[in-house]
Amino acid sequence: MSKHEANGHAHFPHPNPPPEGEGANESRSESCNLWDESRHTLGLDEMDVTHREFIAQVAALIAASNAEFPALYQALVNHTSAHFKAEGQLMRSSKYRGLPEHEGEHHRVLGELQQLNRSLKRGHLPLVRAYVREGLPEWFDTHLAMMDAALAMHLKKLQSATTECS
Repeated sequence: MSKHEANGHAHFPHPNPPPEGEGANESRSESCNLWDESRHTLGLDEMDVTHREFIAQVAALIAASNAEFPALYQALVNHTSAHFKAEGQLMRSSKYRGLPEHEGEHHRVLGELQQLNRSLKRGHLPLVRAYVREGLPEWFDTHLAMMDAALAMHLKKLQSATTECS
Protein backbone atom coordinates (compact mmCIF):
# COMPACT_ATOMS: atom_id res chain seq x y z
CA MET A 1 0.00 0.00 0.00
CA SER A 2 1.38 3.43 -0.92
CA LYS A 3 1.72 6.26 1.57
CA HIS A 4 -1.13 8.00 -0.31
CA GLU A 5 -3.46 5.03 0.09
CA ALA A 6 -2.49 4.63 3.74
CA ASN A 7 -3.39 8.27 4.38
CA GLY A 8 -6.65 7.96 2.47
CA HIS A 9 -5.49 10.46 -0.17
CA ALA A 10 -6.68 10.30 -3.72
CA HIS A 11 -3.99 9.55 -6.25
CA PHE A 12 -4.21 9.61 -10.04
CA PRO A 13 -0.86 8.44 -11.38
CA HIS A 14 -0.35 7.55 -14.99
CA PRO A 15 -0.72 3.80 -15.64
CA ASN A 16 2.76 3.76 -17.25
CA PRO A 17 5.16 5.68 -15.01
CA PRO A 18 8.11 7.46 -16.65
CA PRO A 19 11.52 5.81 -16.88
CA GLU A 20 13.70 6.20 -13.79
CA GLY A 21 15.01 9.70 -13.24
CA GLU A 22 12.77 11.42 -15.80
CA GLY A 23 9.51 12.02 -13.99
CA ALA A 24 8.06 12.29 -10.54
CA ASN A 25 9.66 9.05 -9.27
CA GLU A 26 6.32 7.30 -9.21
CA SER A 27 6.55 3.55 -8.78
CA ARG A 28 4.38 1.00 -10.48
CA SER A 29 3.03 -0.04 -7.09
CA GLU A 30 1.48 3.42 -6.69
CA SER A 31 -0.43 3.17 -9.97
CA CYS A 32 -4.20 2.98 -9.85
CA ASN A 33 -7.08 3.78 -12.13
CA LEU A 34 -7.26 7.35 -13.34
CA TRP A 35 -11.03 7.53 -13.48
CA ASP A 36 -13.32 5.72 -11.06
CA GLU A 37 -16.69 5.56 -12.83
CA SER A 38 -18.68 4.96 -9.65
CA ARG A 39 -16.99 7.77 -7.74
CA HIS A 40 -16.29 10.39 -10.38
CA THR A 41 -19.19 10.22 -12.83
CA LEU A 42 -21.86 12.82 -12.17
CA GLY A 43 -24.19 11.79 -14.98
CA LEU A 44 -23.93 15.06 -16.91
CA ASP A 45 -21.85 14.61 -20.05
CA GLU A 46 -20.48 18.16 -20.22
CA MET A 47 -19.15 17.94 -16.65
CA ASP A 48 -17.94 14.33 -16.90
CA VAL A 49 -16.01 14.95 -20.14
CA THR A 50 -14.27 18.00 -18.67
CA HIS A 51 -13.42 16.11 -15.48
CA ARG A 52 -11.99 13.18 -17.45
CA GLU A 53 -9.84 15.62 -19.43
CA PHE A 54 -8.63 17.20 -16.18
CA ILE A 55 -7.63 13.83 -14.71
CA ALA A 56 -5.91 12.84 -17.95
CA GLN A 57 -3.89 16.05 -17.82
CA VAL A 58 -2.92 15.44 -14.18
CA ALA A 59 -1.84 11.90 -15.13
CA ALA A 60 0.22 13.23 -18.04
CA LEU A 61 1.94 15.69 -15.70
CA ILE A 62 2.75 12.97 -13.18
CA ALA A 63 4.33 10.90 -15.96
CA ALA A 64 6.03 13.84 -17.70
CA SER A 65 9.76 14.31 -17.98
CA ASN A 66 11.22 17.46 -16.47
CA ALA A 67 11.49 18.93 -19.98
CA GLU A 68 7.83 18.21 -20.81
CA PHE A 69 6.40 19.31 -17.47
CA PRO A 70 6.26 23.13 -17.89
CA ALA A 71 4.27 23.08 -21.15
CA LEU A 72 1.90 20.42 -19.82
CA TYR A 73 1.41 22.39 -16.61
CA GLN A 74 0.54 25.52 -18.61
CA ALA A 75 -1.98 23.43 -20.59
CA LEU A 76 -3.54 22.29 -17.28
CA VAL A 77 -3.80 25.91 -16.06
CA ASN A 78 -5.46 26.92 -19.35
CA HIS A 79 -7.86 23.95 -19.31
CA THR A 80 -8.79 24.57 -15.68
CA SER A 81 -9.41 28.26 -16.31
CA ALA A 82 -11.72 27.47 -19.26
CA HIS A 83 -13.43 24.71 -17.22
CA PHE A 84 -14.11 27.05 -14.30
CA LYS A 85 -15.36 29.81 -16.61
CA ALA A 86 -17.79 27.45 -18.36
CA GLU A 87 -19.00 26.03 -15.05
CA GLY A 88 -19.50 29.57 -13.70
CA GLN A 89 -21.66 30.44 -16.72
CA LEU A 90 -23.65 27.24 -16.18
CA MET A 91 -24.23 28.13 -12.52
CA ARG A 92 -25.32 31.68 -13.43
CA SER A 93 -27.68 30.63 -16.21
CA SER A 94 -29.32 28.02 -13.96
CA LYS A 95 -29.52 30.43 -11.00
CA TYR A 96 -27.57 28.04 -8.79
CA ARG A 97 -27.72 29.13 -5.14
CA GLY A 98 -24.32 27.65 -4.32
CA LEU A 99 -22.61 29.90 -6.88
CA PRO A 100 -20.71 32.19 -4.44
CA GLU A 101 -19.07 29.32 -2.53
CA HIS A 102 -18.44 27.21 -5.62
CA GLU A 103 -16.98 30.06 -7.62
CA GLY A 104 -14.93 31.18 -4.62
CA GLU A 105 -13.35 27.74 -4.53
CA HIS A 106 -12.64 27.94 -8.25
CA HIS A 107 -10.91 31.31 -7.79
CA ARG A 108 -8.83 29.97 -4.90
CA VAL A 109 -7.62 26.88 -6.80
CA LEU A 110 -6.97 28.78 -10.03
CA GLY A 111 -4.94 31.27 -7.98
CA GLU A 112 -2.90 28.38 -6.55
CA LEU A 113 -2.31 26.97 -10.03
CA GLN A 114 -1.20 30.36 -11.33
CA GLN A 115 1.07 31.01 -8.33
CA LEU A 116 2.65 27.57 -8.77
CA ASN A 117 3.13 28.32 -12.46
CA ARG A 118 5.16 31.38 -11.46
CA SER A 119 7.15 29.17 -9.05
CA LEU A 120 7.73 26.67 -11.85
CA LYS A 121 9.11 29.44 -14.07
CA ARG A 122 11.54 30.32 -11.25
CA GLY A 123 12.79 26.73 -11.21
CA HIS A 124 10.77 25.21 -8.36
CA LEU A 125 9.85 22.05 -10.26
CA PRO A 126 9.81 19.66 -7.23
CA LEU A 127 7.30 21.89 -5.40
CA VAL A 128 4.93 21.97 -8.37
CA ARG A 129 5.33 18.23 -9.01
CA ALA A 130 4.39 17.52 -5.38
CA TYR A 131 1.25 19.66 -5.69
CA VAL A 132 0.22 17.94 -8.94
CA ARG A 133 0.90 14.48 -7.52
CA GLU A 134 -0.70 14.93 -4.10
CA GLY A 135 -2.60 18.18 -3.58
CA LEU A 136 -4.46 18.46 -6.85
CA PRO A 137 -5.96 14.93 -6.96
CA GLU A 138 -7.04 15.22 -3.32
CA TRP A 139 -8.67 18.59 -4.00
CA PHE A 140 -10.38 17.21 -7.12
CA ASP A 141 -11.92 14.29 -5.24
CA THR A 142 -13.28 16.56 -2.50
CA HIS A 143 -14.49 19.26 -4.88
CA LEU A 144 -16.22 16.74 -7.12
CA ALA A 145 -17.92 14.95 -4.22
CA MET A 146 -19.10 18.10 -2.49
CA MET A 147 -19.50 21.03 -4.84
CA ASP A 148 -19.78 19.52 -8.31
CA ALA A 149 -22.14 16.76 -7.15
CA ALA A 150 -24.46 19.40 -5.64
CA LEU A 151 -24.34 21.42 -8.87
CA ALA A 152 -25.06 18.29 -10.92
CA MET A 153 -28.08 17.50 -8.73
CA HIS A 154 -29.37 21.07 -9.23
CA LEU A 155 -28.94 20.83 -13.00
CA LYS A 156 -30.63 17.41 -13.16
CA LYS A 157 -33.62 18.77 -11.22
CA LEU A 158 -33.91 21.62 -13.71
CA GLN A 159 -33.68 19.18 -16.64
CA SER A 160 -36.37 16.93 -15.21
CA ALA A 161 -38.66 19.91 -14.45
CA THR A 162 -38.20 21.13 -18.03
CA THR A 163 -38.90 17.64 -19.40
CA GLU A 164 -42.06 17.29 -17.31
CA CYS A 165 -43.39 20.65 -18.51
CA SER A 166 -42.77 19.84 -22.19
